[in-house]
Amino acid sequence: MREILVVEDESVIRAALRRLLERNDYRVSEAASVAEAETSYTLTDFDLIISDLRLPGSPGTDLIQKAGDVPVLIMTSYASLRSAVDSMRMGAVDYIAKPFDHTDMVTAVERILAERAPNEDREKSKVETAATRKERTVEGFIGSCVEMVTLFDHLRKIAPTDATVLVLGETGTGKELVARSIHHHSRRQDKPLISVNCAAIPETLIESELFGYEKGAFTGAHTNRTGLIEAADGGTLFLDEIGELPVEAQARLLRFIQEGEIRRIGSVESKKVDVRLICATHRDLQTLTNEGKFRQDLYYRINVMRLQLPPLRERGKDILELAEYILENRADQLDKKSRHFSPKAIQAITTYTWPGNVRELENAVERALILSEADEIDNELLGIDLELVQVSQLRSRKSISGTSTPRVSSYDPPEDLSLEDYFQRFVLEHQDSMSETELAQKLGVSRKCLWERRQRFGIPRKKGSGAAKARETGAKAAKSG
Repeated sequence: MREILVVEDESVIRAALRRLLERNDYRVSEAASVAEAETSYTLTDFDLIISDLRLPGSPGTDLIQKAGDVPVLIMTSYASLRSAVDSMRMGAVDYIAKPFDHTDMVTAVERILAERAPNEDREKSKVETAATRKERTVEGFIGSCVEMVTLFDHLRKIAPTDATVLVLGETGTGKELVARSIHHHSRRQDKPLISVNCAAIPETLIESELFGYEKGAFTGAHTNRTGLIEAADGGTLFLDEIGELPVEAQARLLRFIQEGEIRRIGSVESKKVDVRLICATHRDLQTLTNEGKFRQDLYYRINVMRLQLPPLRERGKDILELAEYILENRADQLDKKSRHFSPKAIQAITTYTWPGNVRELENAVERALILSEADEIDNELLGIDLELVQVSQLRSRKSISGTSTPRVSSYDPPEDLSLEDYFQRFVLEHQDSMSETELAQKLGVSRKCLWERRQRFGIPRKKGSGAAKARETGAKAAKSG
């Protein structure tokens, strides 16, 4: 069982994390500060350390060096996001913004532990060379998450063969890039790679485009025409969005795959061709097969070697790495001065779900770079409203019915403590000792957003809350003075 140390001074968050991780079969130890963690435990005995950035005494980033080879996951609010990103670059394995969702935390932990070598291989991993790390990547791709490392491994094994490949993934994940990489690393690299988007060709023309036609085969066929399959002879044919291929064309394609030959429309003779086939789609072909929209025998023929591309939102710290690479690359192409992302832009990049995946990220970064006048690119130039992202994430979770103020206990939180539960519990337990500004900073939201969530969850702000009110009044007086 994997050992995890949670270093967090807020007992509510610490206990909720412990329950969450224990439910997912991890053994969890706790500490409220860096000093307590050092005193109570041997840090190198753990498989992962999860630490808040701001702690009493030393900051959580001090654990990066103290823990040696043990990965440290930093928890941070927006107010300290720049420090968290900088610490990740210096050695923290990743960071996660608070308040976080349980699913996001478990996913991050699973990914980090999956990337980490087993205990018996730790010494071996310490001496990993740059050449060894390079072997885990593929030219043209950026990424170090488990899914991408697995993809790279499969690409290296598949490329030298002539096996038919089916590439699956959402729109914008880079399916054509995969096809180009397979062709580039195959024995056919000196031959043509013909790419066809099946969704972009009218249904009435798709067969003639793929298979060609003879003069006089139909009205308008004034000359013989070579089809795209024949043009790819000796090389590779990439059929993008094959799920959009009409049923009639599917039958002709099946014969080409089975017999290795084609017949032009209007011809009585068949011609042998040597073509490697790579197909891609964002659709569920198995469902289309069950609905009778895609031939089952064709599905089995193209589903020989299957590659699954992960959506950008599931690639962890790859997202920021990709964004910074795109920013640098586009700056060179546009002959612009080097730029960097602001803390708000970094939070926006890492918290936005990117439904358009890498393509959407590329467009957002390029647009921001073109419009930017300063050296720092903010989230507004990327077209991402941070508060709308946070609110939409809240609304996507289960809603809380009623407007009555929930009761709060000083004991351990329930096992199913959700993001909304955490927000309400934190506000109710700290509003007497914190100002609204301090509450908002700790939760990583603006005061306006804090007020809106108070209204939504039925938690009115208490009037005249002693120390907090006096502290906020004093701060205003000092500022005006």
